[in-house]
Amino acid sequence: MRARTDSDTQDDIHDGPQAETTGTTEAADVAEPDDDADADEEHGTEDARRARWTAIGTGALLTLAGLAASLLRLTGSAPAFVPAAYALGAAVCALAALLGSRGRTRRALWLLIAGVMVMAIGDQAD
Repeated sequence: MRARTDSDTQDDIHDGPQAETTGTTEAADVAEPDDDADADEEHGTEDARRARWTAIGTGALLTLAGLAASLLRLTGSAPAFVPAAYALGAAVCALAALLGSRGRTRRALWLLIAGVMVMAIGDQAD
């Protein structure tokens, strides 16, 4: 690798494109693309699709579980806070499923965790 001084740069500007015909070519320094890069891109797309479907499925399942628990606790003698906590946790999980379907899987994961924690707090209050 050869460092250029300011005078070398000025010579290249004045001499035009013919000045760079001497020395090594930069094409030898550029790495050729691997076939693995295409496989990684295809695999990355499959992983993203799997993550979206997982977020949607988990969010829907936890939403249904939270709503069912809310309805069951509503009919019992539990304080009003308990079914409200289950319903709020179910709503957060439904929002996570929506975000997961739009590709925001990291936010969906954190919302799923938050929704389950809200439901757990409601369960502990009973």
